Amino acid sequence: MTPTPSRGLDADLARTRLHEEGPNKLGLSQRRTLRDILLDVLREPMFLPLLGAGAIYFAMGDSHEALILLTFVFIIMGMTAFQERRTDNALAALRDMSSPRALVIRSGEAQRIAGRDVVREDVLLLAEGDRIPADGLLIDAHELATNESMLTGESESVMKKSGDKVYAGTLVVAGQGVVQVTATAHHTEMGRIGKSLENIAITPSPLREEMSRLTRRLATFGVALSCGLVLLFWLLRGGWLDALLAGIALAMSLLPQEFAVIMIIFMAMVARRLAAQQVLTRRLNSIETLGEASVLCVDKTGTLTENRIRVAVLCTARQAIDVRQPLSAPRP
Repeated sequence: MTPTPSRGLDADLARTRLHEEGPNKLGLSQRRTLRDILLDVLREPMFLPLLGAGAIYFAMGDSHEALILLTFVFIIMGMTAFQERRTDNALAALRDMSSPRALVIRSGEAQRIAGRDVVREDVLLLAEGDRIPADGLLIDAHELATNESMLTGESESVMKKSGDKVYAGTLVVAGQGVVQVTATAHHTEMGRIGKSLENIAITPSPLREEMSRLTRRLATFGVALSCGLVLLFWLLRGGWLDALLAGIALAMSLLPQEFAVIMIIFMAMVARRLAAQQVLTRRLNSIETLGEASVLCVDKTGTLTENRIRVAVLCTARQAIDVRQPLSAPRP
């Protein structure tokens, strides 16, 4: 049965639909547990050579050096995991804030519920200052205006009338309205944007790739030199065990262990400084990307909406050239 504005959705049907279609909430799949964060840190390529170096020290019987190296590594890993956990908690709090409470009509009664409990075909009552919890169609509107800058980047409010669409996450800045919900959670316009972002693969940063290439080159050189030392030591002095230990010692002295540690330390320090400025850093790669930016091209609202920018007119001291019409004469 299609709900009417005066009666709204039946309460039993709303509970059934909530169970079948899930809560009206974004970012559930992005939530990581502490175990997931620790596993991600352990798989970090910059930590693997350090852990391997510590294992070699233990195999050589130098437990003192191994404990010093591994203690330092685990401290840095703990700092990284703590920073990522802190960022995830902040993002989870922001997601909770983005799921506001809503005034709905259920079984003929107006009741205020959590935004995550709004279901399809619910009837919402909107007033000035409300954050719209789901996409819907306006049944009735009285001087209703919404701020849709979260979707469009435009700060000007949009006037709405009966039959217009309203979108999840937008803010009612004036008037009142009655809305019938047409989409929730990932089926909303905001949810589609979030879903597309989840499919973006995380690629190594340029600095990370350059560091990996340098590490491989130095490691190859060190292994080749160590093999030569082992062979020469065995031929000149004999004793393959002493020759092998000498080769391992030379390889350990040549392996670029400090590069990974220094890079992680500086990245963690920058992430903490950004957090002090209310900027969340979920991936350390983004710090490097931010540091490499020298020119930022944006529109008048400062929002990157289309992910491309086109030159329309070239202005000099004496003329303006319309590059969209290259054959036209320059304008004085």
